[in-house]
Amino acid sequence: MKTILIRTLCLLVFLAPLGAAQDVIPLYPGTVPGSTQENYPEKEYFSKSWNTEVVANVTKPTLTVFKPSPELRNGTAVVVCPGGGFMALSINSEGNDVAKYLAAKGVTAFVLKYRIAHTGEDTTQEFTELFADRQKFREVVDKVIPLSIADGLAAVTYVRAHASDWAVSPDRVGVIGFSAGGTVAAGVAFHYAPSGRPAFAALIYAAGSRFKDSPVPADAPPMFVAAATDDNLGLAPDSVALSTSSGPALTNQPNCTCTRRVATDSECESKTSLRTIGSTGLTIGWSYKVG
Repeated sequence: MKTILIRTLCLLVFLAPLGAAQDVIPLYPGTVPGSTQENYPEKEYFSKSWNTEVVANVTKPTLTVFKPSPELRNGTAVVVCPGGGFMALSINSEGNDVAKYLAAKGVTAFVLKYRIAHTGEDTTQEFTELFADRQKFREVVDKVIPLSIADGLAAVTYVRAHASDWAVSPDRVGVIGFSAGGTVAAGVAFHYAPSGRPAFAALIYAAGSRFKDSPVPADAPPMFVAAATDDNLGLAPDSVALSTSSGPALTNQPNCTCTRRVATDSECESKTSLRTIGSTGLTIGWSYKVG
């Protein structure tokens, strides 16, 4: 009897991680559009300098699904885009942890591994050194940003098209992005096709200045923009520029419920919030409502 009990406990310990495992879905069938056949492997490791788990050298984008329990599921879904300067993905702190938090609130979350720049042995150290020379940094990442945004657009389109597979409403599929992932989310919010229109977009300390002069779609989704004034990467002005420059056009949209004044007399198109402290890296410790 004791032997049977021990074996049963061992089996449960073995099966527990499997029960917690999430589905990983390739974003594209076959060859990834717009990419050459890359032969370097994707890598995941713990970065001491960032003090978190990171993913590097993504060439084959995927979605990892975090499903809420049936009794909590509310029909809303979110594509989560981690940041990492387009050289890495902060896969836990700005990806999996966020997805788990959302799933606990009834939201079906999809963590997107989007394409990023090719890097060497220690990606985060390479980022730190390269970021010190902004011109050189831009030369490296500007090549991959259009591919990253294309993956974000494809991800929202995919989730909407397959919404019934997860008991989700296609009209309640949004996107949230952090830092570089905020650029991806902004690209989705400004450049979607009808089949990939997000229900909402949340840009958290986004590197989003490239969109500040982008034309606003007539059916633009509501947008939430957040940043910290002590952002160590200097991303707060990007958030202000994005929200205030786009705001006057977007406040005329019927689905925008904003507003809060941020840094200027212009009204934002959405709820825009600046914290006095927090820096790059504030995530689920700061509550916001989705769904």
